Amino acid sequence: MGKVIISADSTCDIGPELQKRYNVQLINWRILLDGKEYMDNVTIFPDDLYRAWRERGILPKSTGATSEEYKRHFKPLVEQGYEVVHVGFGSGISCSYQNAVQAAKEVGHVTTVDSQNLSSGYGMLVLAAAEMAEEGLSPEQICQRVELLCPRAHTSFLLDTLEFMRAGGRCSTIASFGASLLKLKPCIEVENQDGAHMHVGKKYRGNMEHCLIEYVHNKLEGRDDIDLRRAFITHSGSPDSDIKMVLKEVKKLAKFKEIYITRTNCTISTHCGPRTLGVVFLTK
Repeated sequence: MGKVIISADSTCDIGPELQKRYNVQLINWRILLDGKEYMDNVTIFPDDLYRAWRERGILPKSTGATSEEYKRHFKPLVEQGYEVVHVGFGSGISCSYQNAVQAAKEVGHVTTVDSQNLSSGYGMLVLAAAEMAEEGLSPEQICQRVELLCPRAHTSFLLDTLEFMRAGGRCSTIASFGASLLKLKPCIEVENQDGAHMHVGKKYRGNMEHCLIEYVHNKLEGRDDIDLRRAFITHSGSPDSDIKMVLKEVKKLAKFKEIYITRTNCTISTHCGPRTLGVVFLTK
């Protein structure tokens, strides 16, 4: 068996430092904006999307890699002698995972596993797979263990505004207006079953600072089932004051060995808008 290498989509939000540390091979999603095509977090970044919305009132569309693009991504790795394990973006949200499965069959020496998650919840499983590869596990063993981890990945985000959800057709104008009027901050929860789905959870009321503290306490306080090896604080362009405040609260409530602060990719950012923030972790 050749040496195992981990592949993932750019939507896993692990950031360049962790990508390099674990040698994760990322394939970038494409962003379509105003008739032009860009590569997510390579030739276009979330702040560019927010600027396009504010100045021109246009939102981009994101698209996962095609089967042909996955084949071009996998082939050089296989030709270098690697056994590739591709941890895919939740299949319930995008068809990209099925494209990866098809490409893996055609290329060979590529094994796929559905993360059933998104953003850094997905990234949490990518890092776990990379650690398993470092330990010398086979592709089949890695996929089996990642599948067992999927239900233990807890991903949620607190949104400052529903403006981008409304513009993207994911909530009504009335719901968006009502949330703004009542100062409601909805929490988006990921259901990591059947390929991953999103739903609106608890709605917090008040300014963002107050809501963030309440959100962190609701997620972490009084729990004894949290895997304390690592957590992510992932945001879509939050001010430093928000990040520092959340980091302080997280440290009060759970003794994580490592806490990574990362920024969401363009795909997540365009759906949730700026100042979205989530705390992501695994349970035991």
